[in-house]
Amino acid sequence: MARVLRILTQLMGWSCVAIGLLHVALGNAAIPGAGSAGATVDSWGRFMGASFVGYGLAWLWAARQRPIPARAVRWLAGVFLLGGVGRLLSLAVHGWPQWFQIALTVIELSLPPVFFWLADAEERARGSDVEAVPAGR
Repeated sequence: MARVLRILTQLMGWSCVAIGLLHVALGNAAIPGAGSAGATVDSWGRFMGASFVGYGLAWLWAARQRPIPARAVRWLAGVFLLGGVGRLLSLAVHGWPQWFQIALTVIELSLPPVFFWLADAEERARGSDVEAVPAGR
């Protein structure tokens, strides 16, 4: 489980960095179904893309720790879940978005429980290694 946590944490980090950079570079063109949303939304989207890069870097920071800190994973997964809840709120207020946004919503609602479940896998694995060493050595 610890290896799965490490792989998923790295994958999450690199994915968020890549998606964020894409939004910074392309603006509205990076949003499927957005069309020409105008300068205000383009500016906001590029800013949010940069923020998503930072979010991805936080995941990569967590992935580089030994052990991966469960608390950081839970917080980062909670932020991701909040994004999915935000999409559900948008769906309730404005109706169904473009199909790709629906797929993202499914990912944003289904992946956080996996991270919550795996969050302490590496800490537990490290704890069992420490317990195996006799005290005083």
